[in-house]
Amino acid sequence: MCAAGRRWVRRERALLWCVLVAAWEAAWGQLRYSVPEEMPKGSFVGDVAKDLGLELPALRERDLSILDRGRTQYFALHGKTGHLVTAERIDREQLCEGVQRCVLRCEVIVEGEMKFYEIEVEITDINDNAPSFRDAEKELRMSETTAPGSRFPLAEAHDPDSGGNSLQSYELSGDEHFSLAVQAGPGGEQRPELVLAKALDREEAAFHELELRMSETTALGSRFPLAEAHDPDSGGNSLQSYELSGDEHFSLAVQAGPGGEQRPELVLAKALDREEAAFHELVLRASDGGEPARTGTARIRVAVLDANDNAPVFSQAEYTLRVPEDVPVGSTLVTVTATDADEGIYGRVKYSFHKIPESSSELFYLDSETGQISLKEDLDFEEISSHELEVQGEDGGGLSDTAKVAITVTDVNDNAPQISVRSALSAISEDAPPGTVVALLHVQDRDSGANGEVRCSIGERLPFRLEKSLEDYYRVVTARALDREEVAEYNVTVRAADGGSPALWSSAVLALRVLDVNDNAPVFAEARYSARLPENNAAGALVLTVRAADADWGQNARVRYRLSEGRVRGAPLSSYVSVQAETGALYALRSFDYEEVREVGLWVRAEDGGAPALSSNVSVRLVIVDENDNAPQVLYPPPAPAPGAGWAGVELAPRSAEPGALVAKVVAVDADAGQNAWLSYELAKATEPGLFRVGLHSGEVRTARFPLARDAARQSLVVVVKDHGRPALSATATLTVVLAESVAELLSELGSAAAAAPGEPAGSLTRWLVVAVAAVSCLFLAFLLLLLALRLRRWRRSQLLAAGSGALRGVPASHFVGIDGVRAFLHSYSHEVSLTADSRKSQLRLSAGSCCDTLPARPPPDEPAPLLGEDPAGARRADPAAPPVSSSHQPFSAARRGASLRCFSALYPPSSVSCLGRWR
Repeated sequence: MCAAGRRWVRRERALLWCVLVAAWEAAWGQLRYSVPEEMPKGSFVGDVAKDLGLELPALRERDLSILDRGRTQYFALHGKTGHLVTAERIDREQLCEGVQRCVLRCEVIVEGEMKFYEIEVEITDINDNAPSFRDAEKELRMSETTAPGSRFPLAEAHDPDSGGNSLQSYELSGDEHFSLAVQAGPGGEQRPELVLAKALDREEAAFHELELRMSETTALGSRFPLAEAHDPDSGGNSLQSYELSGDEHFSLAVQAGPGGEQRPELVLAKALDREEAAFHELVLRASDGGEPARTGTARIRVAVLDANDNAPVFSQAEYTLRVPEDVPVGSTLVTVTATDADEGIYGRVKYSFHKIPESSSELFYLDSETGQISLKEDLDFEEISSHELEVQGEDGGGLSDTAKVAITVTDVNDNAPQISVRSALSAISEDAPPGTVVALLHVQDRDSGANGEVRCSIGERLPFRLEKSLEDYYRVVTARALDREEVAEYNVTVRAADGGSPALWSSAVLALRVLDVNDNAPVFAEARYSARLPENNAAGALVLTVRAADADWGQNARVRYRLSEGRVRGAPLSSYVSVQAETGALYALRSFDYEEVREVGLWVRAEDGGAPALSSNVSVRLVIVDENDNAPQVLYPPPAPAPGAGWAGVELAPRSAEPGALVAKVVAVDADAGQNAWLSYELAKATEPGLFRVGLHSGEVRTARFPLARDAARQSLVVVVKDHGRPALSATATLTVVLAESVAELLSELGSAAAAAPGEPAGSLTRWLVVAVAAVSCLFLAFLLLLLALRLRRWRRSQLLAAGSGALRGVPASHFVGIDGVRAFLHSYSHEVSLTADSRKSQLRLSAGSCCDTLPARPPPDEPAPLLGEDPAGARRADPAAPPVSSSHQPFSAARRGASLRCFSALYPPSSVSCLGRWR
């Protein structure tokens, strides 16, 4: 029960591992295919598009490519079908010599998605190679005395195929004297040996198809005749016997000759071995039969001739050495040594490679005499890391021995890391999020161990980082947001260094352009613009140019300008100015008049060409500069009326006036501003040049001296009013001053002047004076009645309303400013004249507060003018600095009725003189 449960658990674990492995391969997109070798170019390997789940229409858009990891491109991807096909004829034996499983690896790169898929293609073997011997013919030389059963190694055959297609068996044919024996080598390989099955007889066959050269050996029992001894005696005293001594290898045999003589023979009793004793010393004694017996001796020296009875023997059965791959060509790697106990030709050993791979035969050279193995070409650890050689030592008699030489190539840090850009973007949008894959790199080092450990890096200040994806693959991704306006193009240098000492490194440069996104609004060069435009400009005149720069690129940086909506004096702004859309030039569409428009405020909008478009505004202040295009305008005295309409600008000056007394004031205004509106007054023409003078800036006409009796009663003054413009403009005012002490004299003078005027009736002036006095009197009475009514209304409202409520609280004071201004004007330009009939002592008293340079100003907003109904006298009491408008005179005679006449000049009087008379 427990055993069954454990088996179930094992099955579940195995199933889980299978599921995990399948999921892992599916996640990483590994594909495995198999194809036989020697397939023609274009042969089908696998349906990559189907196995990866890629649709054929999207396959063309994604830009797939395939890369082999080797140096040769063996596979290609068909763009229309998505099939993996062979690009070259594949020879398994050339690619994977000595490897049981031959696998080629490649990757499919999806350019658009920055993904890659690994593909493994196993190359299966076909029987396209026959076994072959290194030497097609070999001659062996053997002695005819070679014992049956002797074995002689034969050269092995080589078959580059693998598995069942490789070498399986050997077969020998051709002669009954030999047989074939196959031995298993250390690596399981078959080693053929030639076995002598039947004794050789040179006389029967001197040559066999396969023979070894061997020296003859002396067989036991062989006899060698010796020289006979001679004894001149006869009978019993003659030679009777022989005796041999000195070596156990030989014995003595005596044969009877034809004549009965004894013939000694040396018999080999024991096999000779030259390697034990090259010479044998023997003593042969011959004895006769005499008394005493006499002996004779002969020394025999037997020289043992060498026979090839010893095979060469290597000092080591296996030579093992480690060689760095950077060893120079021509260096001696190892010296193999084999010794042969024989001498002469049988003891001379020659060396040769008995077994060597074809790839190794091009690298190593073996000196046949010395046994030195040297290097013919450079070693490469990355190509072949170990070599197994078999060296044979053979003597002159055909005997041989073999030794194994194992050469291990050690790695040297001779390969710098290789960086291959599998896929890379040439341009990236600046709004790409962090983590966007920019390039896919494959980094490898052909060295091994620490020499093959690669570390990759990117500059610290770049907005990119490296991520290792799988094995030797790295992804270059964005580390933070990009800004094309800061850096428009990057040259990303990826540096790979190995762990060798000294370390080798290589680098790859990725050129990456940052594509613009419309993320910057146009920015004006100035926070606000202002320009001064002289008035009376020409229509279409350039006012100024606004400039806005957009940090973006291309269409996103193309700036167009337009005006924001607005109105000027009720008219659309576009009827006054316009802006050129491309250049930002602001033009005036009409001629400006400073007196109408002094300043124009507008907004200019700059908009780029992105989608959506971004814009910004800037304020433009257009100041109209005044030009001296308006001549001064004389307000008083008014211009002369049409002929027959009366007199204009008549002023009264008593002959008793003191120097400096105010006679009149020329009032003029200039519609211009600034310096162009600064007015100056000068007396251009006068009846009596020295009698009057004009204030330069005030325009006040004052007496320059006492009037004299000889001075004409009517003085005509021409005052020129000039502004300070360039060129200066001017206007003239004609003022008539009458020097008179009484009204009768004034009227008489005016009457005479009127009579002197041709075509004018004599009573015309008198009628106008009467009409003027009546009109003024009526206006004054109406004004008094209005004031009285307002006072009564105010008193009544004060009785009805609560205490503390002010009169006319809801009426703005600005509605009555005009009344106060008229009153101030009348006070400033009024004077009192006290006249008595036929009196030479009448006096003229002028107000002292009328010497001002300009017209009385309108009261400021925070000082409201007196409301209607308020007492002017109270207002005057509140302002002690106000100039007096009336003054007391010397008392007149009681018998005489005095008359007081107040005359003042209005702004635009209907006649030349308006008088308000008060009779006492």
